Amino acid sequence: MSQIRAAITGIQGYVPDYILTNAELEKMVDTNDEWITARTGIKERHILKGEGLGTSHMAAEAVKGLLAKTHTAPEEVDLLICATTTPDFIFPSTANLICDMVGIKSIGSFDIQAACSGFVYALTVGSQFIETGKYKKVIIVGADKMSAIVDYTDRTTCVLFGDGAGAVMLEPNIEGFGIIDSIIRSDGAGQPFLNQKAGGSRYPPTHETIDKRWHYAYQDGPSVFKFAVTNMADVAAEIMERNHLTGDDVAWLVPHQANKRIISATANRMKVGMDKVMLNIQKYGNTTAATIPLCLWDYESQLNKGDNLILAAFGGGFTWGSVYVKWGY
Repeated sequence: MSQIRAAITGIQGYVPDYILTNAELEKMVDTNDEWITARTGIKERHILKGEGLGTSHMAAEAVKGLLAKTHTAPEEVDLLICATTTPDFIFPSTANLICDMVGIKSIGSFDIQAACSGFVYALTVGSQFIETGKYKKVIIVGADKMSAIVDYTDRTTCVLFGDGAGAVMLEPNIEGFGIIDSIIRSDGAGQPFLNQKAGGSRYPPTHETIDKRWHYAYQDGPSVFKFAVTNMADVAAEIMERNHLTGDDVAWLVPHQANKRIISATANRMKVGMDKVMLNIQKYGNTTAATIPLCLWDYESQLNKGDNLILAAFGGGFTWGSVYVKWGY
């Protein structure tokens, strides 16, 4: 009997209409376009505006588009997993809200929180349900409204992040296409360097936590850069080595879009030329769990059946991981 793999059979993204440019940020904090571009590669980012709008609203748009694109009725979906660091609420899960918004009823749905590695984690988890034969259609969503937790008086972080969502459909494949291998890793010792200090059970919201600005994302840039460069590159190289792939075998590196210098270092470690690296950081910034699916969405027309893709990410926690995908359509 042929091995069942979880193949990506559709991809859809969504970004809000409002665009926050580097020029506009120059008016908000002490920074400039040249500094931002040289250090990050970012030119603009999309921001979700509107009262009462959260991560679920962007994710629902991506899922609606995915259902239409794959000619899938809501009642055909067996499971939905949402990777997000910015859930609408502590509970219920954002995945629950997405299902309700798109008309998916009475299925399992839950969130995964692995910061910027969230989509890689969710793809790894979701694929298991397909590979066991339990489910036929699993939707994996990566979505974040980072503007909700970004301090726009902090020039070191506010230039980095944007809002967006991406969703993929996973279905069984017995032709050798789909998710071939995955690696997920973590190290909780990274917590002090990249976190949102308050809002959870350790430091519930108080006047003091608000005054101290503990509800915004905090990043120790140099420490995070050092860990990210090493671990994201190493895990991408590791998954290639254990699947006997060389740089020539890889059609595309699909990296988390955090920083162009980190992406370049990862490509160099894999011996993959930058012409085979998916890049859209310049127009979206770091959308956390949404960066990898947004890359796949942007580059979908350039993908060919059988292409070897290496997905790689690094995020707060620390978390990191890689997925080897043989493209299925």
